[in-house]
Amino acid sequence: MKTAFLTIFTALTLVTGIANKTKAATANTGDQAYTVLTDVSAINKIEVRGNVELYVSDASTDQVKVYNKYYSQSALVQSKNGVLRIASYSPEKLVVWVSANDLRSISAFDNADVKSFGSLSKIEFDVDLHDNASARLNLDAFNASVTVKDNAKADLKGCANELNLNRDIESNVKSSNFNAAHYIENKMAVLSDNDVAGL
Repeated sequence: MKTAFLTIFTALTLVTGIANKTKAATANTGDQAYTVLTDVSAINKIEVRGNVELYVSDASTDQVKVYNKYYSQSALVQSKNGVLRIASYSPEKLVVWVSANDLRSISAFDNADVKSFGSLSKIEFDVDLHDNASARLNLDAFNASVTVKDNAKADLKGCANELNLNRDIESNVKSSNFNAAHYIENKMAVLSDNDVAGL
């Protein structure tokens, strides 16, 4: 009897120790399973690559929820020195919700989709979109800088005291629902194959 009790106690202790080292908690609410990454804090920049659908929102504390079966997909969610890197090249979109207290910048590449959940209230905020990435953001910023390159697309709502917009293709930025007291636009030159050959 003592041996059985000791074996059960040892097994529970090991399971608790392993759960604490993973720094993640998995929850299941109906048909939506998600993993909460608990060792993430002080996020000020997010870099998204691949087939990812990212939702961002303001919060008093930082939290990252990864939906789908995160551990069974070829996905990476890593936080280091204030930069949260998210990448997934699975055919199924990896859905991630990031709540952050001091988010200042988002860079998206490949087929990543970035959406704000509610209004993002920021003093300074930078958005940098490349490849086929897209962003639908509702901003309330003092100073916002948005760069849209390649075939990336941005749909901006809200307001800013100053908006600095850099874009390759004019039609790839929708900002009719965005008000800025000071608006600076830079149209970047798109080089053709002939231009590149002449360099």
